[in-house]
Amino acid sequence: MRFQLPVPKDVRDLFEDLLGRPITVGTADPVLVEGLKTTLVSLYTDDKKKLWAVAGMDLPLTVYAGAALGLLPPGGAQDCVDDGVVTETVAENVREVCNIMTVLLNREGGPHLKLYQVFLPGEPPPNDAGAILLALGRRLDLTVEVGGYGSGKVSIALAE
Repeated sequence: MRFQLPVPKDVRDLFEDLLGRPITVGTADPVLVEGLKTTLVSLYTDDKKKLWAVAGMDLPLTVYAGAALGLLPPGGAQDCVDDGVVTETVAENVREVCNIMTVLLNREGGPHLKLYQVFLPGEPPPNDAGAILLALGRRLDLTVEVGGYGSGKVSIALAE
């Protein structure tokens, strides 16, 4: 069974519906090794804990998505990005964003994927997950601009 990557419109629609803000998406470069340490990494597995997909959000999108979901002020979110900090409230909110992102991965006839684990920026992900997120191939890399907050990057990479 091979999974399909979501299309950019699906990503835009998900963020727009979830955050209740206008969202603009565009193409982006893949995550680089030096950027991995400031990237949120989420792992998606099936019921047997087989890793099927890895998603990453850079620090700005991590903060903006978490802040927008929690209706936190854009100025405070910008301060967090400038300081390289993910507050507990933003972390809790962005984990929920990662959980809801499973709808981008689940397809009829395929294994049911669920969020297995989230590693916040600064928390090193397992080596295999980091390698999948860095590998070229079956991946989608987008800029995501969260209206009123700012822009960041999301990457979704398939393990197979």
